[in-house]
Amino acid sequence: MKNVRVLDCTLRDGGRIIDCAFDNQEILEISNRLAEAKIDIIEIGFLRDGRKVQYKGNSTFFTDVEQIRPFINKENKNTIYAAFIDFGMCDIDNLKPFDGTSIDAIRFGFTKNNYDESKEEVVRWINIIRDRGYKLFIQGVNSLNYTDRELLEIVDMVNNVHPYSFGIVDTYGAMYMDDVDRLYSLIDHNMLPDICINFHSHNNYQLSFAFAQEVIKLSGTSNRKIIIDGTLGGMGKVAGNLNLELIVDYLVRKKHYDYEFEEILDMLDDYIYKYSLEHKWGYSTAAMMAGIYKSHPNNVIYLTEKFRLDTKDIGKILSMIDPVMRQRYDYDNIQRLYTEYVADKIDDHEALNYLRELAHDKEVFVMVPGNTLNTHREIIDRYIEEKKPIVISVNFVADEPIAFAFFGNQKRYSRLKVKRVTRHTIISSNIESDDQNDVIVNYHSLINRGYNYFENSTIMLLNLLRRINPNKITIAGFDGFSEETEKNYSDESFQNERHVNEFAMLNKEITEMLGEIIDIMSPACEFNILTPSIYAERLNLSKTK
Repeated sequence: MKNVRVLDCTLRDGGRIIDCAFDNQEILEISNRLAEAKIDIIEIGFLRDGRKVQYKGNSTFFTDVEQIRPFINKENKNTIYAAFIDFGMCDIDNLKPFDGTSIDAIRFGFTKNNYDESKEEVVRWINIIRDRGYKLFIQGVNSLNYTDRELLEIVDMVNNVHPYSFGIVDTYGAMYMDDVDRLYSLIDHNMLPDICINFHSHNNYQLSFAFAQEVIKLSGTSNRKIIIDGTLGGMGKVAGNLNLELIVDYLVRKKHYDYEFEEILDMLDDYIYKYSLEHKWGYSTAAMMAGIYKSHPNNVIYLTEKFRLDTKDIGKILSMIDPVMRQRYDYDNIQRLYTEYVADKIDDHEALNYLRELAHDKEVFVMVPGNTLNTHREIIDRYIEEKKPIVISVNFVADEPIAFAFFGNQKRYSRLKVKRVTRHTIISSNIESDDQNDVIVNYHSLINRGYNYFENSTIMLLNLLRRINPNKITIAGFDGFSEETEKNYSDESFQNERHVNEFAMLNKEITEMLGEIIDIMSPACEFNILTPSIYAERLNLSKTK
């Protein structure tokens, strides 16, 4: 059974790279030739709000279905013509009913935020599209944004509405194969069998074609009809989309479909090649960063073109944007974050080389200012005497005269100015140094903005150690935070009761960050803990002997 349908969205999603500014003749020719190539579904463009957008032609940003009529050949009885509506961006109440002379279908997209905040209105728009006679394609933008439970709620709504299709949408090119398998299985097992699954991907990880084959394979287990989106040449913003020619060739040669592959190749030469000379799309490391951080492509384009940043710097700045805001674009916010980022960024190659030489084939003993530094002092002193590790204290100056002191906190650094004299001091670049002998390392390389408490100084030091590769790390005083605040620190000057209600989340995140660091550094680096610690208990990290 041939259950696969191919949808071309060159004129819509592909066109975003040129602001959808195709000329009218080109729109007509692409539409007609895709139909001649027997492409099942052709998306002609967007439907926007005519009160906000003026349609003047030579664009696939339409405001009325009648404007699309000249680009559709209704003699192609086997072709479905569609347009795309984004929630909140169309005059939905004035949508003209289907009359058979223009588009046949409307793909309707909404975000998780739209659904969470305006569920009734989203469903109202869906019902309007369906009730006015169009084939309804529902696209829940950024499928990865939903938990399984939330996605099942959407599927329940879809079953009630009973559209033509429901989409798995990899909006930011962030999926891996296991994500595709999980989402497809969840939807397939819970959605009515006569509703198509529509798969739309972006090629940030160079996986779009592999995903398409996987979805085709998965569909064979239940004979569900599926729709695969693609664009000519993969045309689209940043990484672009699934290449239409790839999926057509696969279906023709491997599954014996009757698409006109050579016609598709001719269209690449006749229409897409000229755009590829002026606009770059396809895999790049910057596109990969957009996938990793689930970012709107405009953020990556702006950072790349405006600031000419190194790829790793693009990633660091993307990580500074709130995850929800990251899915939109705000150039003023990016400018502010860029200014903040470069203020703290330094070239720390010499500092790292110095620390690598120091720690090569050595054990590093990390002293965290937990209360067990007092209660287990004898054990700690004996261990240091016997093992002779490199000792680094966190945000305080240890009694051991040869110990290093690491500071990730400006207040602690400034307060201990006198005690720091003659001591080896390492600081992160967000600290304002008062000593030319300080070893300064790049702040942004020490933090993971995926967490709320990314500035925990002990985690920052461990991230530094990850970059200099000691062969063993032993930790003391990393007790964890207790609501009995008098038990938290070795020095009462550290005590701070303002954040007691955050201790549970703080402990949880530190456990996760510590676990990630251990996973990354193992087995090349052995991790041990010398004193009682809730993190050691949660990670089953044994005490050293």
